[in-house]
Amino acid sequence: MVWPLAGLPLRRTDGVNEIMEDVTYTPIGVIRTPFPDSRGIPKGPAGRQAPGRAELDPRLAPALSGLEAFPRIVLVFHMHLSEGPLLKVAPHGEPAERGVFSTRSPRRPNPIGLSVVALDRVEGSVVHFTGADMVDGTPLLDIKPHIPE
Repeated sequence: MVWPLAGLPLRRTDGVNEIMEDVTYTPIGVIRTPFPDSRGIPKGPAGRQAPGRAELDPRLAPALSGLEAFPRIVLVFHMHLSEGPLLKVAPHGEPAERGVFSTRSPRRPNPIGLSVVALDRVEGSVVHFTGADMVDGTPLLDIKPHIPE
């Protein structure tokens, strides 16, 4: 999918044009959830109970060593079903639109999602968690430990 904003030159505040190159990531795995599409994803506290698992490429299993020391983890993922960017959206349950950067909408210039979830266990190259708020089959880009302030 080609995003409408891809390849646009960015202007720095000092007036010098700077062209940003596209960035490409290769998923490290796939996220499995009970939600076949975005309409079924619970919003708010109910979503914190949904089970999920991140199935990584088995060659990456050693990278999960030590992750179980953290009760919560951050999943970074590609919102592959996003229909393209909008600059203003009306958040779920709100009548007024606001800037997409002040929302969790998938309709972003770069459809990258972040979710803090509760880590249940790690089995080989599979990370089991609670708090799924993404569609089944979502490409996983990274996992980070959640370190509260």
